[in-house]
Amino acid sequence: MKRFIEEKYAMLRPDGIVMLWLGLWWLLNLVQAGFSELAHDEAYYDMFAEHLAWGYFDHPPMTALLVWAGEHLFGGELGVRFFFTLLQPIYLWILWRLVRPDDTTRRDASLFVMISASMLMLQLYGFIAVPDGPLMFSTAVFLWAFDAFAREKRGAWLMLGVAMALLAYAKYHGVLVVLFAFIPNWRLLLRPHTYAAGAVTLLLLIPHLIWQYNHDWASFAYHLSDRNRTFEPDYLPTYLLNLWVVFNPFLAPLYIKAIAKNRPTTPLERALKWTPVAFFFFFLASLAKGDIQPQWLIVIAFGLISTLLAYARHHERTRRYIMRVGWVTLALLALVRIEMIFNPLGIRFEVFDNHATFDAIAHVADGRPVIFHGKYSTAAKYHFYTREEAFCEPDIFYRTHQWQFRDDDDRFAGREVVLESWPEPTDSASVVQSIDLANGKNFTWRVDPCFRPVRRVDVKILSPMDEAVSPGEELTLELELHNPYDYEITVGEDYRLTAIWKSGRFFVREYPLAPYLTLPPHGSARCTIHTTVYEELAGHDFKLGFTLRRPGYTHWFNGKPISVKVTEK
Repeated sequence: MKRFIEEKYAMLRPDGIVMLWLGLWWLLNLVQAGFSELAHDEAYYDMFAEHLAWGYFDHPPMTALLVWAGEHLFGGELGVRFFFTLLQPIYLWILWRLVRPDDTTRRDASLFVMISASMLMLQLYGFIAVPDGPLMFSTAVFLWAFDAFAREKRGAWLMLGVAMALLAYAKYHGVLVVLFAFIPNWRLLLRPHTYAAGAVTLLLLIPHLIWQYNHDWASFAYHLSDRNRTFEPDYLPTYLLNLWVVFNPFLAPLYIKAIAKNRPTTPLERALKWTPVAFFFFFLASLAKGDIQPQWLIVIAFGLISTLLAYARHHERTRRYIMRVGWVTLALLALVRIEMIFNPLGIRFEVFDNHATFDAIAHVADGRPVIFHGKYSTAAKYHFYTREEAFCEPDIFYRTHQWQFRDDDDRFAGREVVLESWPEPTDSASVVQSIDLANGKNFTWRVDPCFRPVRRVDVKILSPMDEAVSPGEELTLELELHNPYDYEITVGEDYRLTAIWKSGRFFVREYPLAPYLTLPPHGSARCTIHTTVYEELAGHDFKLGFTLRRPGYTHWFNGKPISVKVTEK
């Protein structure tokens, strides 16, 4: 048998070798997908797929569509991940066909597969259900269309337009792929067909843009401003260390050398060379607005693979080093894959102990809906693993999320719910209870015998306001509150009107106000409030808004906040 396999393998041409190893890699990913528990974000995207739409709070719709399609074929984790496992062999095959040399050999094919398989980034994102897989697939399609367009093939402008739309529907980072492909090939921007391709892209994006318009451009506001943080000194070493690890630390010096030595001769080669460099420096500069997640740079894998392949195939010593290091890396990654399925080390991490953890919460709930505070992925995981009702209230000290566009909390109105909460000073010992969970965390809750959501109460600021205010200034504002619900809401008793000043993601200040008023069902009321611009707010740009605050509940802005700058003292 061994001799038979060796003979058959020896008969394979370079393309056959690549297809064989990519097929085996896919089978391995398929097993991994079916036997590893979901990560937090995967359950969150499974929640997206319950209601297909042209857009979602965090991401465009391709991820949700793939999850939805997979779950119609299989159940459980495999259903969520199935189509994501298919994307990787496809996009790596496209890359191979684009970059393989005219005089390619079997050794080149083996080298290509080894460089690709040696990247921790590609190993992990070959089976998990997150937007980075669709982004990689869409990038490969874009590179194929870009190459055809640069070669002035007939109809290539149309393919390019479709490919750019595909990138936008995969992940918003796709705009950087397009930008950094055209910058080193700026002469292509002089072609009229470039703008025809752009028109095709815009036309195909109209449904998504309509969704964004109808949802107040939520995704763009979140990614461009709401997730910003203040720079921390540890962001830079963390950024560099993460990239060094996920793209294989043993190969990092070779990537740099290969890029430096590479002399591109075609537009595609220039795009593949300069995209990793451009992405690196773009996100390096972005550290000023917050930490960078390493998967945001996943598309640089295309450039790293292609440039290292082009260099190593002509340097035998480098090639031997890559193959040896590759086998060591794969052996280590095999141990990681085993750990992800069986967890023999007993690690407490998000892909372990989900069944026991959420079964325990479901036992507490005993058929009642569970409302989680702020932890959007926890609520999604609870629903995925128990199929019980859940909702996630947004948390002003964290951020909002896709749950805000769902009506689950409306459907729970008037019912007894289990509310993830925290002890208040007035609570008796029996009001708030807690249990330890299998994942090492605890679940603390109270029971609300008649849940009454107020999340959709709209608070409008009717008074005109200056764009900038000064510390110590007294503000007098007229507010209008509208109640969209079927029940009366008494403000000042059960719900305290509170002013919120929010700067960035984590700097939040809340100041309780004193108005008492009653909002009739589907009715409105006005009030005048007085609040101070406190000294601690000086020197920051804020979103100023109001919320109906309840003890033990998380909360977000009721209605749209306004932008205000507080000047320095």
